[in-house]
Amino acid sequence: MKYSGIGGQAVLEGIMMKNKDTYATAVRKPDGEIVIQKDTYVSMTEKVKFFSLPFVRGIFSFADSMILGMKTLTWSASFFEDDEEDEAPGKFESFLIDKFGEKMESVVMTAVMIFSVFMAIGIFMVLPLLIAGFFRRFIPSETAMAVLEGAIRIGIFIAYIKIISRMDDIRRTFMYHGSEHKCINCLENGLVLNVENVRKSSKEHKRCGTSFLLIVMVISILFFMVVRVDTIWLRIVSRIVLIPVIAGVSYEVLRLAGTSNSKIMDIISRPGMWMQGLTTKEPDDSMIEVAIAAVETVFDWRNYLNEEFPGWESRNDVTAASGSGNGTT
Repeated sequence: MKYSGIGGQAVLEGIMMKNKDTYATAVRKPDGEIVIQKDTYVSMTEKVKFFSLPFVRGIFSFADSMILGMKTLTWSASFFEDDEEDEAPGKFESFLIDKFGEKMESVVMTAVMIFSVFMAIGIFMVLPLLIAGFFRRFIPSETAMAVLEGAIRIGIFIAYIKIISRMDDIRRTFMYHGSEHKCINCLENGLVLNVENVRKSSKEHKRCGTSFLLIVMVISILFFMVVRVDTIWLRIVSRIVLIPVIAGVSYEVLRLAGTSNSKIMDIISRPGMWMQGLTTKEPDDSMIEVAIAAVETVFDWRNYLNEEFPGWESRNDVTAASGSGNGTT
């Protein structure tokens, strides 16, 4: 595999793909048309030099992905709100409109992000600590307690994914997630970007956010083996305070794994790839077309293949080149 530099995420009935500072969100509307929004987003790691330093950049890269992800998710959802637009706004919505005016959407988005972060910290960092605490009287070893807490954390994460994947919208989002990975894998293996080649490519990828979350949970076990405090309140505080540090270290591991073809990094990446079996599903061809449309809007894949895979045209059926054909910007 040859690193392409592109990445993305699934949105509601679509895909966002990002290449450097340019991103494109492609959405399949209810009438079947693919609509594309192209824009730029300059990351915090580019704006502030300190934020781009190793072990620091991971924190702000994660924040960037949340901000851009929420922005593109909101845009994609706008195509499925027609029925709600005919209804009069409620009292709370009217209050927000009067209070914030045109800024209401960004205010709501910020509030949702903050709430989501607090919920994630509570469910995936504090709750496992509290559950593990019930076993402390039976397990005197702090090392064993750190492993138990980590195992509970991973178990809660798996259960959470299993539960939400039963929802139709989430299941379809996981299918789009699979199409995102398939497009990137297709290109990074030197294949022409078309539906047939994308379909047969892997739906797991080493740079996936799911792998990042698993790495975070594993790295947290190692940290909490070393960081030992006596009271439950200090343990809770330590879990929260160390989140940026753990995220920074985890990002460097993921970054190295995503750009390396070494056998050691492949072994390290394998658990994350297995975990992606929960968050990616096999897409249908219409979803693949959406992903291809997003890629082609921000990435010159032919030039990439020329540079990284000389002679690719002779090894591929270039007449079967991609194209969903019905995208609009």
